[in-house]
Amino acid sequence: MKKILGISAFYHDSAAALTIGGKIIAAAQEERFTRDKHTPDFPVQAVKYCLEEAGIEIDELDAVVFYDKPLLKFERLLETYYAFAPKGLPSFLKAIPVWLNEKMFLKKLIFEGLKEVGTYDKKKVKLLFPEHHLSHGASAFFPSPFEKSAVLTIDGVGEWTTASIGLGEGNSMKILKELSFPHSVGLLYSAFTYYLGFTVNSGEYKLMGLAPYGNPHAEQTHKFADLIKKHLVEIYDDGSIWLNQHYFNYAVGLRMAKDDRWEKLFGFKRRSEEEELHQHHCNLALAIQMVTEEIVLKMAAEAQKLTGSENLCMAGGVALNCVANGKLLQQGIFKNIYIQPASGDAGGALGAALAVSHMYFDEERICDGKHDTMSGSYLGPEYSDKEILSMAKKTKAVYSHFEKEEELCHHVASKIAEGGVVGWFQGRMEFGPRALGNRSILGDARNPEMQKKLNLKIKYREGFRPFAPSVLSEDAGEYFDLKVDSPYMLIVAPVKESRRKTLPENYHDLPLWDRLYYTRSDVQSITHLDFSARVQTVHEETNPRYRALISAFKKITGYSLVVNTSFNVRGEPIVCTPYDAYRCFMSTDMDYLVINNYVFAKTEQADWQNKDKWMVKFKMD
Repeated sequence: MKKILGISAFYHDSAAALTIGGKIIAAAQEERFTRDKHTPDFPVQAVKYCLEEAGIEIDELDAVVFYDKPLLKFERLLETYYAFAPKGLPSFLKAIPVWLNEKMFLKKLIFEGLKEVGTYDKKKVKLLFPEHHLSHGASAFFPSPFEKSAVLTIDGVGEWTTASIGLGEGNSMKILKELSFPHSVGLLYSAFTYYLGFTVNSGEYKLMGLAPYGNPHAEQTHKFADLIKKHLVEIYDDGSIWLNQHYFNYAVGLRMAKDDRWEKLFGFKRRSEEEELHQHHCNLALAIQMVTEEIVLKMAAEAQKLTGSENLCMAGGVALNCVANGKLLQQGIFKNIYIQPASGDAGGALGAALAVSHMYFDEERICDGKHDTMSGSYLGPEYSDKEILSMAKKTKAVYSHFEKEEELCHHVASKIAEGGVVGWFQGRMEFGPRALGNRSILGDARNPEMQKKLNLKIKYREGFRPFAPSVLSEDAGEYFDLKVDSPYMLIVAPVKESRRKTLPENYHDLPLWDRLYYTRSDVQSITHLDFSARVQTVHEETNPRYRALISAFKKITGYSLVVNTSFNVRGEPIVCTPYDAYRCFMSTDMDYLVINNYVFAKTEQADWQNKDKWMVKFKMD
């Protein structure tokens, strides 16, 4: 029963994960504890939490595993600058001192980080460094239900690799094919994230959310897609790509794209962060989404061809593109698809630990062909009634308490049905970027005003951003064309034709905001402009309380789904502690907060109208 601590750090989305005997015990992102979104810092708090959850000390660990090989990454940096010289000198001069002072001495940094966690004997610590894409692949395959599976990883860049196809079988995994830097689907998508005014490494999901506002029938959209494929990226039959570095700046510069060349190509300037969105922005977003989907489908087809498997496991940042995932499912290239819910770099910590458990220590892997071993991704900390009451005392919060779960769920469901917005905080915190019903803000999907209210008055974010539904697993087919479970909100599916409203002929020509607020279905607040929704199916085995709440809502309304968005405001990580939840609740127009069996009504709180008192300024993402 080997005890293995996995760590990802020093780039973005630092995290820690702990496995014992190949079983996942705990995993969490450091941002949740420090409240600094996407923090690259050594995950001191996340490591502390993982060790406390297992009741062990650092000296009891059999290995500490870092999620990539830093020297290989340094080699890429040097070779890239050499290949592009004399271009990129300012970037080189900025990067090299950081590498020489810090990242070249990564072992030292890890030991120093562990020292902040607690005392230990350095001689007892075994440090291991699997490759980046092996960590990603392991994070998807080893927790999956499959004995044997194709493994596809796609992200920005690891050491040299930007995408890989592998084969997992039993307790081993091997890489069969790789795509190398600077040719990268993740970096291509991030370049468009940058050009359309969003933040690289955090705003990619905004770009994906903007794409449905593009007009699929417009000549401009298809012209943009053709320009991308003619000038920026060459796509081969096996899904490999070649990026024309004449247009990109990420290899040696401090920006993703060469703005002047993109402006000449697409006919408009780079959008600034808060600039108003216009139709050409939306059409370009749709064009790159279409191109990305084409690449992902070709990569998946190649993975099937190389492995002959009917199963596919996916990880890496691009695996969080749930629109592409939905298209992949519809194509039927694979019979079964499993996507790691923490597909980004945070999940690399978990994959690194699992890779070492099964491939280095040869620990047995048990899979039943049906269930994964992620425990619904509820792998973070949970809080006791004592801790909740302590928070309430400190903040002078007013609450009511429900003894029975049935009464609590009926009460909360009725408030949602009446149009209330509820902060729902239960059990263990989710690992990964999605709130899955334990750190969630909930609303009524039938309410046509709910998307607007949640975006502008609760989340303080861009009004175009879509919301996802959480639906009882057995009822998903009543609302969506979806034949598989989607417990991690990683698949976009069409809303059923029977629920759609007829749109006017000139719908795609209407101004952006007119289209957004036009009634499209009877579950308006989760129906995107292209009649799609990012679905979470809710299951008894992983989240019985969330199921009980949605079941109570169904009894009241006849609808077995609710709007589910992450419990945070723009720029803030998802809440972790009861205090985080109460502060966020008080700084927004949320109506109710539910922590375990305690319900806090906004209008009963002292000074409840003074939101500014509770506001925290987070950097915009």
